[in-house]
Amino acid sequence: MEFGNLTTITEFLLLGFTNRREFQILLFLLFFLLYLSTLLGNLGIIFLVHTDGHLHTPMYYLLSNLSFLDLCYSSSVTPKTMSNLLAERKTISFLGCAMQLFSFAVFCTTEVYILAVMAFDRYIAICLPLLYPTIMKKSFCIQLVICSYLVSFLQSLIVTMCIFQLEFCRSNFINHFFCDVPPLLNLSCSDATFIEILIYTLGGFAEGTSLFVITISYVCILSAILKIPTLEGRQKTFSTCASHFTVVTLFYGTVIFVYFRPSSYSQAQERAVSVIYTMVIPMLNPLIYSLRNKDVKQALRKAVQQ
Repeated sequence: MEFGNLTTITEFLLLGFTNRREFQILLFLLFFLLYLSTLLGNLGIIFLVHTDGHLHTPMYYLLSNLSFLDLCYSSSVTPKTMSNLLAERKTISFLGCAMQLFSFAVFCTTEVYILAVMAFDRYIAICLPLLYPTIMKKSFCIQLVICSYLVSFLQSLIVTMCIFQLEFCRSNFINHFFCDVPPLLNLSCSDATFIEILIYTLGGFAEGTSLFVITISYVCILSAILKIPTLEGRQKTFSTCASHFTVVTLFYGTVIFVYFRPSSYSQAQERAVSVIYTMVIPMLNPLIYSLRNKDVKQALRKAVQQ
């Protein structure tokens, strides 16, 4: 891929969070703990799902993919952020910035689709339980996951190519801690109106279709739960999708704030929220699923005992 402005700018400077050394060290330690927890938690979920026979079901196959995506998109941002906190010059090469944006976009967008697939899985399990083994076959789940990756790959490739064909002649200072779409667009001195429309149309398509599937699924699930005569039965049924609903709320809440926020919010607020969905949520997801899921807790106890 050729970049039209490669001779103009060869690297970007990431302004990050603060210039005070003591705060940089504190942030490094905080991000290191978050990333270590992310690695251990998500690798643990993947290990349990693939080694425990009781977890060889569509729901946990999708959960292991979610953990893989959390691990990957956090890894595309956090290590470089930590190294820059300790570096004198907080730089990232032009090509490195493009690769970081592309990899982050691929894994983050794929997670959007996987969350929708997980909602569909819960809808079939609760509303059409007799048809669940017929519909949610392993081959069908694999096809849904592969389609999610392919669509995300194409969308992210288009976004990355569009952004890095722009001219960055104003400055090479990125007022963020990683290469993200909004701060890069702010640096361009080209007319990026069409590209902005294209980028936010693709992003809106991913978010919109996923939210539509999730909303319809949960409306049907809620309707089915309300028809259950006993309170205990309703609680037991809802508990099977409570973890997913919590993850969806956290993930979509922060992503929508960052990419569709009002212009009145400051960039400091944007960076703080970006930390939540790039570092905190990937660390919390394994905890949410393990603490609220009896099957995962039993598999963990079994693995520890062995």
